[in-house]
Amino acid sequence: MSDWLILFIAVTIGSVISLLGGLFLIYTKRGQRTLLRLAVPFAAGALLAAAFLDLLPEALELGPPTEIMKYTLAGLVVFFVLERTLHWFHHHHDEAEHEHMIGRRNVSLVVIGDIVHNFIDGLAIGAAFLANPAIGLITTLAVAAHEIPKEIGDFGLMLSKGMPQRKVLLINLASAIATIIGAVLVYGFGDSLHVPLGALLAVTAGFFIYIATSDIIPTIHAEPERKWANIQTLVLIGGIALAGFAIAVVHSLE
Repeated sequence: MSDWLILFIAVTIGSVISLLGGLFLIYTKRGQRTLLRLAVPFAAGALLAAAFLDLLPEALELGPPTEIMKYTLAGLVVFFVLERTLHWFHHHHDEAEHEHMIGRRNVSLVVIGDIVHNFIDGLAIGAAFLANPAIGLITTLAVAAHEIPKEIGDFGLMLSKGMPQRKVLLINLASAIATIIGAVLVYGFGDSLHVPLGALLAVTAGFFIYIATSDIIPTIHAEPERKWANIQTLVLIGGIALAGFAIAVVHSLE
């Protein structure tokens, strides 16, 4: 099987997985809050594992440590600036706060931000596949994990504004396609443009670290119920362990 086909299949499956969270919101209200409480910390664990156990080690093999760390920091800062500029920060808070956010957000801006966000996710996946298909698969899984709670939030926001279910689905499908386009562009033109792979992987790691630590982990600290905060902590650690195991397995098959 060619690397191109592996890339396309992986990104497509990852996009479908991320959409399942939104579909769950449309077709059932039961267990929605519980799903979010578990999916969010798991996503943080998967992102951290992908960054520290896969992307950074590979990047350090491709470039000087000091340079790689600078690119990692640059990735973190760049995505912070993009977040503030484009307002594509997707909070995963409780329902009351989510309703408050809805009241002061423009849906069209959220849609644009979501598409841009997914496109950048695709760039990260494409960069990982350029380095190694195994790293690409792990990166795709990490992206899919953090997209699930984000899609639930997006679906909920659009539906609460009275947007028809069909239109909500089409918008989120367009976002998923943006991920595929981003991955294909980087994978297709990265070599010809002589993009330094170590730098790309380091920037992607910075992106993942930023999302996990500034977006997701604070929601665990904000959890009002001690029992659930402890459960979420365990789920986060479990996400790291499971993703770490997957990374080991995938690389053993190379």
